[in-house]
Amino acid sequence: MPTPTPPGVRDDGGEDRPGIRATVVRAAGAAVAALEQLVGGLGTALMALLVLVWAAVTAVTSLVGVGLLMAPLVLRALHSLAGRERDRLGRWGPEILGPDPAPTAVRLAVVDPTTRRELRWLARHATLGLLLGIGGLLLPLLALRDSLFPLYWYLLPEGATSTSLGIGVAETWADAAAAGLLGLGWTAIILGLSPGMARLQAKPGRILLAAGPDTDLSLRVAELTATRAAALDAHATELRRIERSLHDGTQNRLVTVTVLLGAARRMVARDPAGADELLERAQSAAEQALSELRSVARGILPPVLADRGLAGALTGLAASCPVPCRIDVDAPERCAASVEATAYFVVAEALTNIAKHSGARQAAVTVRSGGGRLRLDITDDGRGGADQEGGSGLTGIRDRIAAHDGTLELASPPGGPTTLKVELPCGL
Repeated sequence: MPTPTPPGVRDDGGEDRPGIRATVVRAAGAAVAALEQLVGGLGTALMALLVLVWAAVTAVTSLVGVGLLMAPLVLRALHSLAGRERDRLGRWGPEILGPDPAPTAVRLAVVDPTTRRELRWLARHATLGLLLGIGGLLLPLLALRDSLFPLYWYLLPEGATSTSLGIGVAETWADAAAAGLLGLGWTAIILGLSPGMARLQAKPGRILLAAGPDTDLSLRVAELTATRAAALDAHATELRRIERSLHDGTQNRLVTVTVLLGAARRMVARDPAGADELLERAQSAAEQALSELRSVARGILPPVLADRGLAGALTGLAASCPVPCRIDVDAPERCAASVEATAYFVVAEALTNIAKHSGARQAAVTVRSGGGRLRLDITDDGRGGADQEGGSGLTGIRDRIAAHDGTLELASPPGGPTTLKVELPCGL
């Protein structure tokens, strides 16, 4: 009985072209993702180097007492940078559960295990992580330079080196072709080594920035459980809203269209004028049903987000708000579509609440992105007194934000002003 041929292998011992192509595509995709991770890690590595130098200067000057004044600032910078690295690594792999907030008081920080682990990560990321990040930035540049060298070498002045390593001088087409072969070598190095370099760069963060074995994660587990429950509740509420909109609005309109069309069909022979009137009413009902369907679709995921982006979508909301509203969006870092949709709905619900309940004369929406976070500030000069538990629409906003593991802060003293601060992970 003949032995079956393995997938991707021909009977003559060769390998099928689709198998080779799929392998190359996977390797190229992994290399591109690894380079993105390495360059992203280069940004935090540069900040880690600055914080490390700052910490060293603070430690030395603390011997004469001056550095003690800077120590709390250094500790806050360290904890903030460690949190940013956790977010970055979480976007490229499993989420890193951080420990409880580390202290910024010098005496407590000296004996705090979390601070010690973050300092160890800082030293490694500012050295090895920085070198790997520089390698991830330079390797594609070197590969591009040498691969394209045969296309422009004759434009260079005499005596110019033919390779990015500064070796050789291009005098003939053979010299230029040799430089192009070196570019292929750089490409092979990228395909073969960049995934391992990315893992090596991320390893200290995944080990040292995660919660230690002595950390109590019960609060975090409880928080995630509550977040999951809020996400499910928000999803169920959204499904009920869509069902009500379709049942009470669109479905009734379509029933009306059906009835009118049936009546018009029966009347068309004996009363053409009456049938024509019924057809006009049916057409009007169909147009209203179509408008309501579009409204329901926009409520699920507004197409304006894809067409105009978050800034354009929020500008449209402000234009339709009865209260004059100023929009200030500076968000060069794009977020996941679900996160931008959540931000859109949060602003829409907040502006609706302002128009209905606040008595405000003006409102403002400020949006910023950076460090893997999207931040929204929504303010108005109304009467204040908003309550998250008061059924004013803020409960729905809170549930939407909790579904993304975001945060919400509300300040609304009696007499105003009201400020709503929302922070969401970008989720890329």
